[in-house]
Amino acid sequence: MNLILLDPNDLTDDGHACITDPRRLAHLHDVHRSVPGDLLTVGVQGGAMGKAMLKELTTERAYFQLENLDEPPPPPLPVHLVLALPRPRMLARTLEHVTALGVKEITLLHTKRVEKSYWQSPELRPDKIHQHLVLGLEQARDTQLPSVTLSKGFRPFLEQQLPGLLGERRGLVAHPGMPNACPRDISEPTLLLVGPEGGFIAWEVEQLMLAGCEGMHLGPRILRVETAVTALLSRLF
Repeated sequence: MNLILLDPNDLTDDGHACITDPRRLAHLHDVHRSVPGDLLTVGVQGGAMGKAMLKELTTERAYFQLENLDEPPPPPLPVHLVLALPRPRMLARTLEHVTALGVKEITLLHTKRVEKSYWQSPELRPDKIHQHLVLGLEQARDTQLPSVTLSKGFRPFLEQQLPGLLGERRGLVAHPGMPNACPRDISEPTLLLVGPEGGFIAWEVEQLMLAGCEGMHLGPRILRVETAVTALLSRLF
């Protein structure tokens, strides 16, 4: 936890903040080994960052006096990530990683090779998704939560959502065997589509290309989804 991320409900009317949830309290006790008087980096979800003095720390609450909260969060990446829904354990890690890297728009997509049972996972509950996004923000010292959209049908996504997403973005499909390598250091708004383990099926790739996307590859190695997404974002931006 490189940032104490405060929910707006943690704030009081007199320039203080109070947190009571066990996870953050345990981190302050066991990892930061904080004591009253420490000056810690904090941020408000959706707002600015700055410093806060820890005034009180018990097993039940941490009480902060807020200092200057005038530092903006780091800039987001200019990308909307469309990710074929990975297996639940990989989804949790991937959400944390891409949030830490600065992705602010995420669509989780059903494709042919996505197991239908994945959509029943508790990891897709709004509270679980929120938890992983918060962990990513705390890691990266960021305060802006990404938006996450669930798209449970490939054809409806193709027909109803993709045209709008491509309106002002460059569409890039990461898929093994594409003729062009992943571009580097781009700055234009981008729609990045990443398939499941095993990749998109040929028909899905064909339809994405017909819709105006460009195909690209990361080289001859076949990577796990979480590794591929991190490598793609690092190379692209």
